[in-house]
Amino acid sequence: MDFGLKNIIFVVILIAAFVYFTKNVLTLISYLKLAKPDNRFGNIPERIIQTLLVAFAQTKILRDKKAGPIHAGIFWGFLILIFSALNSIFTGFGINQLFNFLGPIYSVITLLTDVFCVAIIFAVFFALYRRYISKVKRLQVEAEKVEAAMILLTIFLIVTFLFIENSTLIAMNGDASWAFRPFAAMLAPIFGSSVYVIHEIAFWVHILLILAFMNYLPFSKHLHVLTSVLNVFFSNLGPTNKLDTIDFEDESNEKFGVSDVEDFKWKTLLDGYTCTHCGRCTSVCPANITGKVLDPREVVIQIRERTMDKMPILAKDDQSQITEAEQAKLDKKFIGEYQNIEALWQCTTCGACMQECPVNIEHVPAIIEMRRSLVMMDAEFPDLLQTTFGNMENNASPWAFSQAERADWAEGKNIDTAAEKQDFDILFWVGCAGSFDDRAKKVSVAFSELMQKAGVNFAILGTEEQCNGDVARRTGNEYLADMMVKANIETLNQYNFKKIVATCPHCFNTFKNEYPMFGATYEVIHHTQFIMDLIKDGKLSLKDSATDIESLTYHDSCYMGRYNDVYDEPRNSLLSVPGLNIKETARNKDKGLCCGAGGGQMFLEETKGKRVNIERTEELLETGAKTIAVNCPFCMTMISDGVKAKDVEDVKVKDVSEIILESLK
Repeated sequence: MDFGLKNIIFVVILIAAFVYFTKNVLTLISYLKLAKPDNRFGNIPERIIQTLLVAFAQTKILRDKKAGPIHAGIFWGFLILIFSALNSIFTGFGINQLFNFLGPIYSVITLLTDVFCVAIIFAVFFALYRRYISKVKRLQVEAEKVEAAMILLTIFLIVTFLFIENSTLIAMNGDASWAFRPFAAMLAPIFGSSVYVIHEIAFWVHILLILAFMNYLPFSKHLHVLTSVLNVFFSNLGPTNKLDTIDFEDESNEKFGVSDVEDFKWKTLLDGYTCTHCGRCTSVCPANITGKVLDPREVVIQIRERTMDKMPILAKDDQSQITEAEQAKLDKKFIGEYQNIEALWQCTTCGACMQECPVNIEHVPAIIEMRRSLVMMDAEFPDLLQTTFGNMENNASPWAFSQAERADWAEGKNIDTAAEKQDFDILFWVGCAGSFDDRAKKVSVAFSELMQKAGVNFAILGTEEQCNGDVARRTGNEYLADMMVKANIETLNQYNFKKIVATCPHCFNTFKNEYPMFGATYEVIHHTQFIMDLIKDGKLSLKDSATDIESLTYHDSCYMGRYNDVYDEPRNSLLSVPGLNIKETARNKDKGLCCGAGGGQMFLEETKGKRVNIERTEELLETGAKTIAVNCPFCMTMISDGVKAKDVEDVKVKDVSEIILESLK
């Protein structure tokens, strides 16, 4: 170990850098502590698996076939280059070639280092090309252009000077015996007599850039380099877009929803730290695609902006020392001045943003929490929702139909109610649309006929059924949703049944994933899944000849697909019909586009840009199919309206159950 002036200077710089870095990291952690608590420490094995898949294997990044490999290559490269950074640090302490003792393993490490140095250099150039020459739309944020270029240039310089450092080490015959660097070795002969000077320059530039970059991160949009793995680890393990419940009986609850950042749980603030500003969320948002102001990326960015503006002030030990300028910052409204209120009401809660986010940011729950504050604390919401809320309070349905009419669709169909039957296998949860909407009622009839033909012992609740609460929850009226959920649970617990089957994905998702949070767990299945089971069990016999349907495409509902990962059963039900094939849209399955009805949009009006249902309908029509299959009453309405708006008379929109019923022997 040779320790001289160079090493002393190095140690001083290193200690200063790590002290400054640690101070900034602890400050960021202190801000999280000012938010609400959130227990994200359960199910450690499952969290580790999620982290390995999403954070380290980069599975979500790789969904983008162009940019994905670039970013994944840079990430994996930097994991490998950690060994080189550590090696350089120990060299600064006078300890040379620390990892040589690993033998052949070190050979693999040095080979990968060499390969990734070259790969990252090319990846940086490709990233620059995409951002500044090809000009990918989601990357064109004017305020970030300089910073992005600086970050990419820094990455390029770090890797380039490491490569030069390794090449000059080989030229000086100072490399470790187990080192294997074929690319660096190719460059080694060019340095000549200046090799020692170049090596020293490369060493210092490499390590100083690393330390500078490390200390720049807490203040930049690249803070995700430090927080992304943690954010994935702490991300929700349960159903997508799971919403927290509120204990309205707890008298200590004086505030409902989120009116400012300290009302969020700490994980949401960590989301703000972790946003990569990549824009993948925005690029798939149906509202943004169709020209509306909602930008999921901006929602998360503004959470961080407000955190950085407000939390340093709240963190002061002596609040009496707050200046006028700081008080002015505190007085700013988070919802209204940071968050665009109009944007919050444009979200369809489809979950596409969360599906695409490479670091598992939870956009939709944050939006719903802000809606809750607007509705329950400020009574500030779109006028049309007043009618919807009133209908749910008075009629137990978002529509203005009397509760007494809920079972009218079943008259003369030989369908029993639960009160009449008492003991049955299947509770058919019809839902509000299936009870009152003229088109959806036909689906209720079709599915009931299928169950009758299959000999299923089922019943409906009839006039005892109420709205499941989804619309109220997604539009921020948790108090109303809470009442409806508890009323339904009280009704359901009176009867003895094995499963709930729903034709509405919103009902299906709510009973399956949200009622358990209220203490009620049921076995829940969607009607397309149930139909597939009936076909498999031979209880439904299909025609031997091909169906009369000329050609067909299928639309995935968000609450079945992204919320519950159900893509195959509806398709397999359709494909069980002889001669029937599915023409898939360009965006399908987990990349499918929302119909535009979720999140309460079914009861609102789109006043900006193109209608979402028109955008989706156009994609479905582009397949050339003459029949569009759906599995959701909301989708049925939106896509049917889209077909009418496009004035296409020879295209039919049908539920999966209707197609199967038509195909029976």
